[in-house]
Amino acid sequence: MLFRLIVAGAALALGISLAAAQQYPTRVAKIIVPFPPGGGIDVLVRAIAVDLTTRWGHAVIIENRAGAGGNIGAEAAAKSPPDGYTLMASVNLTFTASRYLYKSLPYDPEHSFTPITLMVQSDQFLLAHPSVSAMDLRELVTLARREPGKLTYGSYGRGSQPQLVYEFLNKKEGLDLLHVPYKGIAPLLTALTAGEVLLATGSSAVAGELLKGGRLKALAISGKRRSPKFPGVPTTAELGYPYVQASIWYGLFAPAGTPPAIVEKIGTDVRAILKTPAFAERHAESKGLDVVASTPQDLAAAILAEKTLTVEMIRAAGIQPE
Repeated sequence: MLFRLIVAGAALALGISLAAAQQYPTRVAKIIVPFPPGGGIDVLVRAIAVDLTTRWGHAVIIENRAGAGGNIGAEAAAKSPPDGYTLMASVNLTFTASRYLYKSLPYDPEHSFTPITLMVQSDQFLLAHPSVSAMDLRELVTLARREPGKLTYGSYGRGSQPQLVYEFLNKKEGLDLLHVPYKGIAPLLTALTAGEVLLATGSSAVAGELLKGGRLKALAISGKRRSPKFPGVPTTAELGYPYVQASIWYGLFAPAGTPPAIVEKIGTDVRAILKTPAFAERHAESKGLDVVASTPQDLAAAILAEKTLTVEMIRAAGIQPE
C-alpha cells in the first residue's frame, strides 16, 4: 500500500508539472541580469527576450540587478518563486570563482539554481601590447625568464580571469609577471593599448577589433580549438601550456525547485532561438561569441569542471576570501 501511495504521489506530481508546462507561460516573465545594462550578456539576453516574447505571446522583460560582483542579482533570483517566471542569466564567475572570493555568499552556487542552458561562450586570448617582442606564449615565457620582474599584466579586479591566468602561469613556470589591477575591462584595454601594462586577457568580443587593427596582438587563445576569426593564433595547448584555460560563458538558470517540464520548455525555446542562423550571426558570432545552446546536464558538467580548475588558479594567485 505504501509503495502504491508513493507511485501515485509521484505520478500526480509529474502530471501537475506537465500540466503547468503545457500552460506556461500565462503572464509576464522576467530574466534577472546581475550586471549593469549594456554589457555583452545583457545585450544577448535582451535579444533572446524579444524572440521569446513573440513565441510565448507574453512579455519577457530584463531586470538589471547589478552590484557586489553579481551577488545582489544572484541573491534576488535565488529567492524568487520557482515557477518559471523569474530566471537569471549570468556568467561563469557567479558559479565558479565567486565561491572562493567571498567568505559567504547570499546564495548557494551548488543548490540555489537549476541549470537551463549554456547559451554562448568565448575563449580568452592572451593579449600583448605590440611592443612586447614575444610573438606567442612560448616566447613570452622565455622572455619573462630572461627579464624577471619587468613584464606587467593588467586585470579588471580581484579574482578576474587575467589575474588567475597570469598568476597560474607564474606559479607553473616560475615567472615574475607583475600585476596591475584596473576597475573594469574598458579601462584595462585602454591601458593595454597605451602601453601602461604589457599583457592581459580578453575575448574576441572585446579585443577583436583591436587585434584586427594591430593595436594589440594575441600570443595564444586559451581554448580547445583555434578561433575561426583568428585562425593564425595557436591554442595554449599547441604551445605546450594546456593548463592555461580561460573562457567566459553566459548561462541561463531558474531558481531551484522549478518544475522540470517548465525548465525543459524554456530550454527548448531558448536553444531554438540561439540555433537560428540569422540570430546566431547577428547576436553572437558577429560579436566573437560561439553558440553552444547546451542541455542542462552539459551546463552542470561545465560548472563542475571549471570549478575544479578555478580553485587551483585561485590558490596559485594567493587570493584569500573576503
